[in-house]
Amino acid sequence: MKEARVNRIFFSRIFEDEDLLEAIKKRVEKAGIKAGFLFAIGSLKRAILGFYKDGKYKPIPVKGPLEITSCIGNLALKEDGEVIVHAHLTVSNEKGEAFGGHLLPECIVAATAELVLVEASGIELKREFDVKTNLYLLSLDE
Repeated sequence: MKEARVNRIFFSRIFEDEDLLEAIKKRVEKAGIKAGFLFAIGSLKRAILGFYKDGKYKPIPVKGPLEITSCIGNLALKEDGEVIVHAHLTVSNEKGEAFGGHLLPECIVAATAELVLVEASGIELKREFDVKTNLYLLSLDE
């Protein structure tokens, strides 16, 4: 476990036809955030959710229109310094049916999405590749 403090908070709008994951990463990089967490709400034209099984994410396409009922995640750096956005997404359709999973590329924003980025200070969050899980896992000194 590591301790950090909240530093800066950014509020951003993501526009129609942007890829949600790419848009989040672009804004994290623009803000220079190296550790933190995020929240987002809004709407999507379609979603691709991921379900982790046997060392990989199985893509689950969900047809829209969709409401983003919750998108939360954390922000860290890979060993090479690349920003890693690890987020989970829950969406609902017009019947109120909910679908959830890992946020994958090709979740396309409909009308808008509203993003809050919270930067942590006094901490370095790194992700290192783990052969057993085939994932980049947070490297925290326990």
